[in-house]
Amino acid sequence: MTVSDGAPAGAGVIHDLGYRHYDGPRLGRPAIIRALYWHSLRSAFGIGRGAKAKIVPILMFGLMCLPAIVNAVALAQHPGQQPIVFYDTYTYRLRTLIMLIFVAAQAPELVSRDLRSHVLPLYMSRPMRRLDYPLAKLAAFTAACLLVLEIPLIILYVGTIVSASGGSAVWAQTRALIPGMGVAALWAVLLAAIGLMLASLTGRRAYATGILAIYLFLTWTLSSILIHIAAPGPVGPTLVPLGHAVAPLGARLGGLISPFTVLDGVRQWLGGTHPGPIPPPASVGILYGVMYLVLLGACLAGLAARYRKVGAA
Repeated sequence: MTVSDGAPAGAGVIHDLGYRHYDGPRLGRPAIIRALYWHSLRSAFGIGRGAKAKIVPILMFGLMCLPAIVNAVALAQHPGQQPIVFYDTYTYRLRTLIMLIFVAAQAPELVSRDLRSHVLPLYMSRPMRRLDYPLAKLAAFTAACLLVLEIPLIILYVGTIVSASGGSAVWAQTRALIPGMGVAALWAVLLAAIGLMLASLTGRRAYATGILAIYLFLTWTLSSILIHIAAPGPVGPTLVPLGHAVAPLGARLGGLISPFTVLDGVRQWLGGTHPGPIPPPASVGILYGVMYLVLLGACLAGLAARYRKVGAA
């Protein structure tokens, strides 16, 4: 680096450091959103980070696939046997526990680190709109939850049709798979929105994980307690007291507290017939659909408000 000989004393000087200028195409906002989406999706599974970051997502994914694998092995050894796992409920309690851990552990991975590092102004300095960041994160985390929820259903489907005999059996399994995948999509959208909204409240990953775990676990536990209190006595497989055609109103409304029981209430309201953790909602089924939309809308609005605030900082 040299200073021009003719420069007056005290005057500013431009130095040529030899860096190459970028003359390629400017890809703009869509490319930035795609890059942020892809990076966030990889981060949800610890890809691109150390081995420790991969433990929870890989373990949760493996546990989620385990019932489908066991079902496939059982059907292969005993052809014609009834499946032990169903597409729409898919071992509800195991699915709930796994998604609780996955969302609580991985949602902060997508947003808390950026908040703590104060890098959001750098994102906003590019041709991005303020809400592009949370939308890309939400799309990526929804896709991550979909992979965890849907791939086991596909394994379950393949394992079942391999042991099935005749085209009618294959068609029956296909018709059962489609609603099951729709239910899994409802799970993914709602849990991703809840996870990112609560995780965005703090830049400390441990705090965000604690907030999510406490909220999801306590509401699930409270809902289960209220349902069993409202439906006393011997309880059948659908949590309807024996000798009653319809569960008490309190038991049918108790599931409105937790996102997990709300999801099962929506499943039954939309036509699901397999027993779930809550009694069939019957006439109050529409309330579960309304509660699903309220939870989803509140989380999306909260996420947008949060990033309007921090993006302006």
